[in-house]
Amino acid sequence: MFRTRIPPGRPFRWRPLLCSLAVLVALVSGCSKSGGDALKATPAPPPLPVTVIAMQPTHVPVTLEVMAQTEGAKETEVRAQVGGILVKRLYEEGAAVKAGQPLFQIDRKPYNIALAQARATLAEAKAKVEQAVREEARLRGLLDKNYISRKAYDDAVSDLAMARAVQQSAEAAVGKAELNLSYTTVTAPVAGISRRALKSEGNLIATGSGDESLLTSIHQSDPMWVRFSLSESDMARLPGGRLTQKTVTGVELKLPDDSTYPLKGQLNFLASSIDPTLGTQQFRAEFKNPDGALLPGQFVRARILAGEREGVFLVPQAAVTQTEQGHLVYVADTDNKVAPRPVKVGPWQGKNWVIYDGLQAGDQVIVDNLIKLRPGAPVAPHPPQAAGAATDGKSAPAATPSTPPAERKG
Repeated sequence: MFRTRIPPGRPFRWRPLLCSLAVLVALVSGCSKSGGDALKATPAPPPLPVTVIAMQPTHVPVTLEVMAQTEGAKETEVRAQVGGILVKRLYEEGAAVKAGQPLFQIDRKPYNIALAQARATLAEAKAKVEQAVREEARLRGLLDKNYISRKAYDDAVSDLAMARAVQQSAEAAVGKAELNLSYTTVTAPVAGISRRALKSEGNLIATGSGDESLLTSIHQSDPMWVRFSLSESDMARLPGGRLTQKTVTGVELKLPDDSTYPLKGQLNFLASSIDPTLGTQQFRAEFKNPDGALLPGQFVRARILAGEREGVFLVPQAAVTQTEQGHLVYVADTDNKVAPRPVKVGPWQGKNWVIYDGLQAGDQVIVDNLIKLRPGAPVAPHPPQAAGAATDGKSAPAATPSTPPAERKG
């Protein structure tokens, strides 16, 4: 193999070097062969153990959750119907009031005077009527005897009619004066919860529809109304793409502290058209509020219950992966290999995603070790009970690849 020319006269100096070189070449060749055999003998890594859940179709309630605001079933403004100086507030702000309960007192003196004047005018009108009655009776007797002309008697009849008309006008003026006097005591038009007084004692109160006559307001909190709106995209998630009185089985409320209001409500109004500016449809639900737990103006979350959806699957949230193309889950196929599966998701149901499409009954959905999964990679699936037993100290038997009998003999 190696040809080396030995210089003449030095036949024995190169022999040790040549022997060492031959030994080194033999060692390198031996190592190469043993290393290749070792690589060929290294077994493939075992399949990755994963927890799987067998999918079974189920039914879930169809719900929508949106922001909403409460309002009293009746919110009534309390306004002054006569002007004057506000003398006294007669109620406790924020307290419950009854219908007809006095709330404010306006100065009565000018209206007492006006009533006295109207009554005096009425008394004068009555006296003139009595005089006209006597005059008509006297002239009627003279007419029968032909002592006066017919015209004189007719004039007396006309004077009597005019006197009676003046009396009626005076009676109406008295009634109006009495009514204005009663208006000086401002009462609650309805029963409910009062709000703060907008005018204090000593203020000059005017009449009309402006803020000058507004004294306070009263709202009825039982029942309580809840207003909300749904966009077209929200309604597209519902069966049929619409929300109607028949499809809504109830409405629930999530309060600001994340608790659920114990009483369910019912839809009592829905708009017949879509708001062209906001692209939403307006709705209103009614809730009983006997304890006053709901206050007008609260921001709450309304959960609309719209029946049930059949044939859906529940998958733990951790098992659903979101990509640029959408949501997907990993399943273990019949060969125990990883297969990604695109799915159409719905809302959350507790700790699970509601899956509308993409899965079939019996699919083995992988719920752990997702970061280690690769499409087509072998896995060793086991049910969740096995994973729980392993955490209790009972290790599950490791899955190993099957080895043909011929290789085991070697």
